[in-house]
Amino acid sequence: MTDLFTQFDTRLDQAIDEIAQELAGGSLTKMSLFDAMKRLYGGSSAEGRWAQRDAYDLLEAGMTRHLLGLSRPVRLDDITALSLLVEQLPTHTVRSEDQIRFQQFSTPADLAALATVLAQPRPDDIVLEPSAGHGALVASLPTVRQLHLNELDPKRREKLALLFKHAKLTGIDGAMLASALDPSLRPSLILMNPPFSRSEGRGVDQFAAVRHLRAALGRLAPGGRLVAIMPDWFTTSARLSKIYDQTFENCTVQTACRLARCYHKQGTSVPVRLYVIDKVPGNIRSAILARSTVAEIAEAVTVVKRAACDPSAISTRQQTKPGTLFKAMRTSAKPPAAKPRVIEAPSISPLVFRSLATPRPLGEQAGVYLPYRPSRIDIDGAKAHPTPLVESVAMGSIPAPVPEYCPSLQGRILKESLLSEAQLETVIYAGNAWQQYLPGLFVPADEGVALTLAEDGHSYRKGYFLGDGTGAGKGRQIAACILDNWLAGRRKAIWVSKNESLLEDARRDWSAIGGMTADIQPLSSWKIDQPVPFREGILFVTYPTLRSQRQDATRLKQLLDWAGADFEGVIAFDESHEMGGVAGGEGARGSKSGSQQGIAGVMLQNHLPKARVLYASATGASEVNNLAYAVRLGLWGPGTAFANREDFISQIRAGGIAAMELVSRDLKALGLYQARALSFAGVEYEILKHDLTAQQIAVYDTYADAWAILCAAAHKTCYREEAVMRRNAA
Repeated sequence: MTDLFTQFDTRLDQAIDEIAQELAGGSLTKMSLFDAMKRLYGGSSAEGRWAQRDAYDLLEAGMTRHLLGLSRPVRLDDITALSLLVEQLPTHTVRSEDQIRFQQFSTPADLAALATVLAQPRPDDIVLEPSAGHGALVASLPTVRQLHLNELDPKRREKLALLFKHAKLTGIDGAMLASALDPSLRPSLILMNPPFSRSEGRGVDQFAAVRHLRAALGRLAPGGRLVAIMPDWFTTSARLSKIYDQTFENCTVQTACRLARCYHKQGTSVPVRLYVIDKVPGNIRSAILARSTVAEIAEAVTVVKRAACDPSAISTRQQTKPGTLFKAMRTSAKPPAAKPRVIEAPSISPLVFRSLATPRPLGEQAGVYLPYRPSRIDIDGAKAHPTPLVESVAMGSIPAPVPEYCPSLQGRILKESLLSEAQLETVIYAGNAWQQYLPGLFVPADEGVALTLAEDGHSYRKGYFLGDGTGAGKGRQIAACILDNWLAGRRKAIWVSKNESLLEDARRDWSAIGGMTADIQPLSSWKIDQPVPFREGILFVTYPTLRSQRQDATRLKQLLDWAGADFEGVIAFDESHEMGGVAGGEGARGSKSGSQQGIAGVMLQNHLPKARVLYASATGASEVNNLAYAVRLGLWGPGTAFANREDFISQIRAGGIAAMELVSRDLKALGLYQARALSFAGVEYEILKHDLTAQQIAVYDTYADAWAILCAAAHKTCYREEAVMRRNAA
């Protein structure tokens, strides 16, 4: 029996070697990987000899051996080549039960190499990897004094034994390092990529990564360094601030990075955080360096050298002279002040654009569309939208006004093309609209959602309507408008959207232009009668949450209390057509009252007159009721042809689509509306005809006959039974 195991280990070692050689030669494909698995197991996966997940595990082991064969120590300059290698790898498309159970998403080679560079390993280091997987995190290490690898999965430990013959292996739960690991082991360097949301014995555990990190920090020798890959939610956010501070107590966070895209080859798009922590007291709220890929982080990150600390000296320095019990209770040792890191602030400058006295000539018409370019401005250094944009002939024939507002943004927005020319135009015109006010002074009506003229009322700031279609990046434009105000000192904003699942989309768009995901917090994180402790940032609230109430407590009041009466930040109504029923009207079953979420949205606008309101909807001007909530566009009231909302709705509805088109054109001419869509120029399609068989035709006809009987018979039971019998017969 022992010989059988030995033979398999030999074949496994040879297979790992084969994959490593193919990686080195750039010839590895999914088919060659599967061929290696067939030779290893003597058959195919279709025969049940192995699973596809086993093939990806072999690929990861081969990558580790490839990294072990590269020259060391690894440098930042080597990261780009490793990133290119990672991009050439087959994408993992299958997950096993064990992978889900153990949260086995091995560290990509380029991210592992970056962690090694930031770790600054030394020859006398005792290195620990608490969740070793296939060893990628330690594969790029130079020679160290001792290497200890811990891995719970026995299959992966088997490969580790072949890859790291001189390392000491254990198989305990990484969250139990403090109690289960040999007490004499005090590593001076730890590299770790813990499971994010599952723990051994607990199952689903949202704080699994934090438990592993705390256990590792408890085991780390004083003065040692720890490099950890953590989930994106582990930040200094309002919800996690206390946990974050407790975790890094008596530590220094030297580097904090956010990577938006580095695990895509492992079959997941989850963003991660990379922390470099020294176990010496100091600053734990380091500035976040946010980039999309590992290669981009490697170009921007600063490697912080490890302090020349003697662990034994640190232990001696922490001891105090013996004293009385009462004196010990009264006295608390003050940690030495850490020397702050000098981090260069991002450059912020006004956006440079040139106004066009004569509107830009129209492009060549294709059908009912015109190619889109900003009609009255030319932005220096801005690039066109990644996909060509168009607008309807009716809208394209109306030029926008010359704007007077100039936003201020970070230099990297243009340098890295984080916003296209069309998206930057939105920031300019939204800011320009927000410099204007509706004519007259108003106060909210005692009942309903109207505004009443009053001499002691408030001036209401105009709003802006973004009517772009799918693909133009409405979320990115909302984030950019908020960023412009954020950099101007207005660091409170409200982002209203359709449902909670869009929270991550909002965080993605915000972080893509330089923000932190922790800046956006859902209002639902706090109880309805609890004050929001989030002093500044972006509150994300859904329309159903906005309308919710409990006895005398409402989400609307909670939101207004947080914003304050003098709120001048952005209120972004994403998918604003969700408020379309605010005016009520005639439905299929008679008249209906206004929708509660539409009413709540209008009340929010009415009680914050200085707010900068941004509506975003691709179907904003499709029906007149879809503009009834847009109280900041000046469509009715003083200075218009309509006395109030009801007058506007009735007259525009009588005019039909033509009247709605005129409203849209007028809004664009005033600089309050823009509607663009993706161009389908160059798109090819092929008609695929499927000939139905006689049996398929008979089934369709039977269902059609049954449906016709149901429609004609209405509530007559006998006909319904006949229809059901025909359906069952089919």
